[in-house]
Amino acid sequence: YLMKKMMEHQLKGANVPAEQKEMLMNMVMKNPALFQKIAEESQALMKDKGMDQMTAAMQVMTKYKSELQGLAQK
Repeated sequence: YLMKKMMEHQLKGANVPAEQKEMLMNMVMKNPALFQKIAEESQALMKDKGMDQMTAAMQVMTKYKSELQGLAQK
């Protein structure tokens, strides 16, 4: 429940279609541990290498591309 509310808050200001928001919410709910890992690794890159949030997240998500694709297809 907490994870869902946090995601809703994060996506609230984003210019993302409702369909994509729902898909993202479903992916997070299916494997919250994966998204926690992505968030932690992104934070580490931001801190250690001074990357901005988007660049760090994209780099980490590339690492977990196959897992994310699997969640999107379910």
